[in-house]
This record gives sequence, structure tokens and C-alpha cells, in this order.
Amino acid sequence: MDLLLLIIGFLLVIAGIAGSFLPVLPGPPLSWIGLLLLYLTKPVEMNYWILGATLVVTIVISILDYVIPSQGTKRFGGSKYGIWGTNIGLIVGIFAPIPGGFIIGPFVGAFVGELIYNSSDHKRALKAATGSFIGFLASTFMKFVFCMMLLGLFCYVFFVNYDGFFA
Repeated sequence: MDLLLLIIGFLLVIAGIAGSFLPVLPGPPLSWIGLLLLYLTKPVEMNYWILGATLVVTIVISILDYVIPSQGTKRFGGSKYGIWGTNIGLIVGIFAPIPGGFIIGPFVGAFVGELIYNSSDHKRALKAATGSFIGFLASTFMKFVFCMMLLGLFCYVFFVNYDGFFA
């Protein structure tokens, strides 16, 4: 049973890393659940401090993941139309049959949203779309770094308790 929890936990941490790039998968929560499964095994002593601290950071990052792209649009002069366009573009980009649709979608969505708001100001629309793209990149980088930290913690805890798994 412990080996099954270990394998599923590791797969969840890896899926979390993929989820930091793919908006369909909730990256940090998947990685955290993988870490939790590791701590539920018998060879690993439960550490509530580590699990609690990483859970708090996971929740904060998950909330920020939705806030940062739209705030990037807003800070670069975008309107509510641009913010909505960012969110709609992200969803459309996920399902678009083009490579990198989840990256291009928020940019195009913010641009189109701003053009709907004011069709004569292309420069402002481009600036807001750039803010959306920068916000998306910042959010993705933040999730990736945190998921990699959880992977490092997972590997460290596993190797410290290696003998307990294979004894």
C-alpha cells in the first residue's frame, strides 16, 4: 500500500508540474496532494508544519493564479472588457487546436476585448494585451517554481526515508 501511495503521489507531483503550464490542470494543488500522499505512508513521519505551510502557499498561489493575468491587463491600462477578454481567451485557448493556444488565447482575448470597448484605440488594446501576456507568464513561472520546490521536497523526504520503503 505504501508503494502505491508513493507512486501515485509522485505522479501527482509530476502532473502538478505539467499543470503549472496547462491551465486545465490545477498544478500546485495536484503537487500538494502528491506530497500529502507521501506523508500518509508508514515510513514517513507526519509533519504537520510542512504540510500546513505548503498548503497555505498552495492556496495563495491558486488564488493569485486567477488574479495576476487580469491585474496585468488592468495595470497596463486595460478595461473590464480586456480583463474579461483575458479570461475568455484563456478558456478558448485551452481548447483551440493550435499549439500554444493557452498562451496566445489570453493575449488575443484581451486585445479583442479592448477593441470591443474602444475600436479606434489599437495602441491601448495592444498595451492591455501585453499586460495580460506578462501577467500570464508571471503566474505560470510562480506556479512552476513552487511545483518544482514541492518535487524537491518530495524527493528529499523520500530519500531520507528510503530504507523504510524497501526494507
